[in-house]
Amino acid sequence: MNYTQGLQNAIDYIEEHLTDDLDIEEIAAQSGLSAFYFQRIFNILCDYSLGEYIRNRRLTLAGNELSGTDEKVIDIALKYGYDTPESFSRAFSRFHGITPSQAKKNSSPLKSFSRLSLEIHLKGGNIMDYKIVKKDAFKVLEKISTHSIDDEQNKNTIPDFWTQSHQDGTVQKLFDLTTDKTNIFGICYGNTPNNKKTFEYSIAALCGDNTEIPDGFSIKEIPARTWAVFECIGPMPDAVQNTWHKICSEFFPTANYEPTYEMDIEAYPAGVMTSPDYRTEIWVTVKEKKN
Repeated sequence: MNYTQGLQNAIDYIEEHLTDDLDIEEIAAQSGLSAFYFQRIFNILCDYSLGEYIRNRRLTLAGNELSGTDEKVIDIALKYGYDTPESFSRAFSRFHGITPSQAKKNSSPLKSFSRLSLEIHLKGGNIMDYKIVKKDAFKVLEKISTHSIDDEQNKNTIPDFWTQSHQDGTVQKLFDLTTDKTNIFGICYGNTPNNKKTFEYSIAALCGDNTEIPDGFSIKEIPARTWAVFECIGPMPDAVQNTWHKICSEFFPTANYEPTYEMDIEAYPAGVMTSPDYRTEIWVTVKEKKN
C-alpha cells in the first residue's frame, strides 16, 4: 500500500466511525502499520496526537448538533462516547469555551476542528541531507524503559526518562563505559514483545564484548541493517522534531526507500544541546521500495 494512501485510509475510517467505539488496532490496520507506528507517524505529520484528533472532531460534531438540532445533551454525549453528562460538559467547555447548555440556548460562537485530509506537497528547491548506510551488527549497553503507545502519554514519559537518567548518573555511566566516546543513543524498538499497547525505548551507547554490565543495564546486539541517516542541526528538541517531520512528509513519500518499522536511533554527541550549531543524527532502518 502507498505510504500516504494508507494514512489517508485510516483517517477516512476514523471519520466514518466517530460515533462508534474506535479501536486503535482497527484504525491502524487501515494504514498497514502497527498501532504504535501509525500513532507515531500521525503525531509527527500533524503535530497533535491521534487521541486529540478524535476528541476534537467529536466535540466539533457534537457542537453542531447541539446548536442545530433538538437532540438532548445526554443523547449527544452518549453518541460521541461520553458516559456521563458531567464528563461531556467538562470536555465540551474546555474545547468550545461554553457549556453544552449555553450552546443549546443561544447562538454563542462554537469552535470547529476540521476533517483532516492528508496532502504531501512536492516543493522544489528543498535540500535534505541524508545518507544510506549499510551497518554490520553492533552491540549497545543500554537501560530499557517501557512506555504506552499513546502519544499523549509517551510525549511526557520519554523526556522524564531522559531527565531521570541524567540525574541518577545513567548517562554519565554510559559515557564512561562506551567504546565510542562520541554518542549516547536514544533507541526506539517498537512494540514490547507480547504487548501491543506498549513499546520499548532505551538510552544506550556502543559497547564491546568485555564491557562491564552495571546493575539495571543490559547488552543488546543491533542486527546488520540498512539505515537512512539524517543530520539535525540546531537546539534540541526542536531540531530533531523538525527533521522527523521532514523525514515523514518529504523523504519517505518520494524516496526510493521505505521504513522497515523495526527501530530507529537518535544519536546525541556530548555538547550544549541548546546551541544553534548542535549536531545530532537520526538513523532509520530502511529497505528499497518495490516497483
